[in-house]
Amino acid sequence: MSKRAVIILIQDGQVALIERHRQGHHYYTFPGGGVDEGETPEQTAVREAREELGLEVVLRRLVAEIWFKGKPQFYYLAEAVGGTFGTGDGPEILTPIPERGTYRPVWMPIERVLDEPVLPRPMAELLVRAQREGWPDPHPVIYEENAHPAHPSSLHSD
Repeated sequence: MSKRAVIILIQDGQVALIERHRQGHHYYTFPGGGVDEGETPEQTAVREAREELGLEVVLRRLVAEIWFKGKPQFYYLAEAVGGTFGTGDGPEILTPIPERGTYRPVWMPIERVLDEPVLPRPMAELLVRAQREGWPDPHPVIYEENAHPAHPSSLHSD
């Protein structure tokens, strides 16, 4: 999989995340996944929100692009317009594979994001900063994997 598309969904001071338990590690990621052949990153972000969260979303704008192992991850600010949180029907939700770990949609108060293992860390930091100062405008923030040498393995959100 060469590209990933991810959503940032904020409601009532909380952000939607996927709680993961994998290979003895506990962490949180932003909902999203790999771009399938013939799909745009935007289509992927909408599909992944439905599969992982059970929500229909509209994308408001691209806010960040993170490059990990030479491959882009696109982060879109999204708004829920339908569905029921926690009713995702994606394969990782319905039929977990033990070596891939567990996936559980959760709401996390934004003020707790930096106190928890939310990955990728640069995106968690941008989220918290954006809640204080607003999202960078008009262009998305771009993070190269070399830009955060203290957290090179924390960029990947899968």
